[in-house]
Amino acid sequence: MNRPALTISCLIGLFCTIGTSTQAKEIKVFILAGQSNMVGHGKVEQGRSPDYDKNDKETHREVKGGIGSLRHLATDPKTAPKYKHLLDAKGNWVVRDDTWIYSTATGGGNKDQQGKLTVGFGAGVWFGPEFAFGHVVGDALDEPVLIIKTSWGGHSLGVKFRSPSSGQPTYTKGKFKPEDVGSSYREMLKVIKEVCGNMETHFPELKGYKPKFAGFGWHQGWNDGTEEMTAEYEKNMANFIKDVRKDLKAKDLPFVIATSGMIGLKATGVRAKLCEIQMAMGDPKKHPEFAGTVASVETRSFKRETPSHFGYHWNHSGESHYLIGDAMGTAMINLLKEPK
Repeated sequence: MNRPALTISCLIGLFCTIGTSTQAKEIKVFILAGQSNMVGHGKVEQGRSPDYDKNDKETHREVKGGIGSLRHLATDPKTAPKYKHLLDAKGNWVVRDDTWIYSTATGGGNKDQQGKLTVGFGAGVWFGPEFAFGHVVGDALDEPVLIIKTSWGGHSLGVKFRSPSSGQPTYTKGKFKPEDVGSSYREMLKVIKEVCGNMETHFPELKGYKPKFAGFGWHQGWNDGTEEMTAEYEKNMANFIKDVRKDLKAKDLPFVIATSGMIGLKATGVRAKLCEIQMAMGDPKKHPEFAGTVASVETRSFKRETPSHFGYHWNHSGESHYLIGDAMGTAMINLLKEPK
């Protein structure tokens, strides 16, 4: 079977290819990138009380295990069969021994932003798509997994994540400094390079493992919600995919793109248009150059109004964040075609 990603060893300061020796132990590296929804605002423990009514402020209490929290999903009889594997026998969140993560998000319980995959690698003590994504790919692959999550709130593909092939933006709306253009793209590559080049420093238990880029997950779009930025989003996304593959020296690196669907199925205007563009990236009829290597994931049906109903950050819903990661992981495994 043809392997979709190119084996490389990220030496300190360099992206270098490694030998093809079958004796080398490999670790599959998945990159997850995007803005605040990839950072992760899914609530783990606290959710709305059972009598929650968004029209009644008196019921806006949050309680442990409340509606919308990951704890609720894992313990409520209606949903526990699907989520109870996330808890151990003592009711603690499972810490995977085959999947590691390095995250640029500010973790509460994980201040070093690195370690074995569990909850808490999102904003504060929360989680993002990386949690379910890691469970899916970790279960499906024989090799150990490393997730490198590079995500920052409020960063657009049109400016900060803009890749070199897209050139300079010509937007008339919104202010940005010339040095902002491509700054997140460059920082993303810098983080990937540093982590892969210093594996033993970040993860001593992975000494002797050679990193192999296996896939890239993208969840972003909110800050490209203007007419001008939406008009060129498809071109920028295509350039981003090609530039990442070039800069990582990973030809045909599998890409999974999750739509920016937190407005839900009733989204209109640029919000709906962005989702349509993101879905088009995985359509081989619209982008034959990406056939078999890029998949799109529809997320608009994942909207939930608990534990908050802000209309952004997926309403802090643990269920929404889990469903996004689960769908992205499933799509990635389908692209890899290398399940156990």
